[in-house]
Amino acid sequence: MPKITFLGHAAFSIEHDGRTVLIDPFLTGNPKAAAKADEVAADAIFLTHGHGDHLGDTVDIAKRTGATVVAIVELADELSKSVDNVKDPNIGGTVDLGWVSVRLTPAWHTGTSPSGTASTPAGLVIEIGGKRIYHLGDTGLFSDLALPSKRGHIDVAIVPIGGHYTMDRFDAVVAADFLKADQIIPCHYDTFPPIETDAEAYKKDVQDAGYAEVIVLEPGAAHDVR
Repeated sequence: MPKITFLGHAAFSIEHDGRTVLIDPFLTGNPKAAAKADEVAADAIFLTHGHGDHLGDTVDIAKRTGATVVAIVELADELSKSVDNVKDPNIGGTVDLGWVSVRLTPAWHTGTSPSGTASTPAGLVIEIGGKRIYHLGDTGLFSDLALPSKRGHIDVAIVPIGGHYTMDRFDAVVAADFLKADQIIPCHYDTFPPIETDAEAYKKDVQDAGYAEVIVLEPGAAHDVR
């Protein structure tokens, strides 16, 4: 079964059958980082958008590991100047690497990279090891968060709850109702003062409503998708 490890902020690794996907590998400069950029494995790197706290160490990790990088087309074009193997879908597009696939979905946010490339933020619907994992990316609450589950059941949703830059924990409860996922892992909270929140209160609200099981992970902790 796939194993999801929280690396801090919105960064995760997903491991299955000896291969690793990194999502939004912001490690250098991340006060909650559970690993260093020069020690993580990666066969693929999936990006939700180009902000520095999500793009992070992508270029250095991809150069070191040879990982395939998947990012929305404008951001992919920027990265292709530094990284050899880049895939460039747009919203609604799917990249299938054989052992894992990722489909880009809408996310309501902004997305200019540190070097000035503007691109549309995305969510990531990842299929690996017979499981479907939906990383919402940075987003506010909007009703289209209900749509990915119409195509296929969501086993785990990774949901931002910190507020200020994304939805807060109260909107994220409504999102949990939309998502219809079996389990939810909260992210994008407590990294910096503006996004400090109470993840355990979020867990209680979601579970009391009967929407999903909430798995609160400390940075470095892992969860086996069942």
